[in-house]
Amino acid sequence: MLSGSTILITGGTGSFGHAFTALTLAKYNPKKIIILSRDEMKQWEMSKLYPDDSRVRFFIGDVRDRERLYRAFRGVDFVVHAAATKIVPTAEYNPFECIKTNIDGAMNVIDAAIDCGIKRVVALSTDKASSPINLYGATKLASDKLFVASNSYAGEHGTRFSVVRYGNVMGSRGSVIPFFMSIRDKGVLPITDPRMTRFMISLEQGVELVWHAFHDMEGGEVYVKKIPSMNISDIARVVAPEAKHDIIGIRPGEKLHEQMIGAEDAPHTFEYPEHFKILPAIYNWSASLARIKEGKPVPEGFTYSSDNNKEWMTEGELAAWVDENKVKIGQI
Repeated sequence: MLSGSTILITGGTGSFGHAFTALTLAKYNPKKIIILSRDEMKQWEMSKLYPDDSRVRFFIGDVRDRERLYRAFRGVDFVVHAAATKIVPTAEYNPFECIKTNIDGAMNVIDAAIDCGIKRVVALSTDKASSPINLYGATKLASDKLFVASNSYAGEHGTRFSVVRYGNVMGSRGSVIPFFMSIRDKGVLPITDPRMTRFMISLEQGVELVWHAFHDMEGGEVYVKKIPSMNISDIARVVAPEAKHDIIGIRPGEKLHEQMIGAEDAPHTFEYPEHFKILPAIYNWSASLARIKEGKPVPEGFTYSSDNNKEWMTEGELAAWVDENKVKIGQI
């Protein structure tokens, strides 16, 4: 499906965009991958990775700018919507800006995708959109709802929209592993709460989930990858075995445990070997056999959170991952 196609990534200079571009070029050989973002310096740096590859194009633009998206989406087959204001404290202290990007930007992407005849759109979500307690999570929940409902607006245009949701991306810029690595020489690591747990997913797994969504989607699904959990104190011990832990308390808008599927979504959630799929409650789409496929309904009251997870990453497994990826941790 993606082979020979034109793909556009909003927010394409971020961690996901870097991984998606490299892996998709290698696996599918698309006709073109367009990196749309508003930071010219990040585009300049990313372009150095593909000096002689005519398949990679760069387009300065902002998802807040509806007209610019119409220009960018012309001739595009598939869109990955990765652009977002993502840092929880930033969103708490700059709420208007977060809403403009995460909600207004989502609406602009939807309108442009339908009117420009995009075939399929996959939007990236976050664990924080499930039972949100912070503004970032609330805006991403609103965004998820917009993308799901937009399948009824596409009509004869035939554009399909789906969402993928996952938690902490290991080693990505601004995440906990590179943060701990940057200060471990001080001998003390700040721990918000020793009980805190987080989901652990690699960028490669995140990209594979998006590929799967493009191939599987009928429209309106929220895909949730099955991934392991880990305790924050265990992560700190792997990164800096000798460092002491300073318990600093949970920051504004932060959760003790990550949740990707809440009990309210259980009646519409189906399980598969490597992922879950939350189907829309609207229009009776959750009873659609084309969307359910071989999925099995989850038990009543089911939740998928980092503290009740059946799969856990050991310190040894994380240490091996850190050793294998140490050159690129925190670089993108």
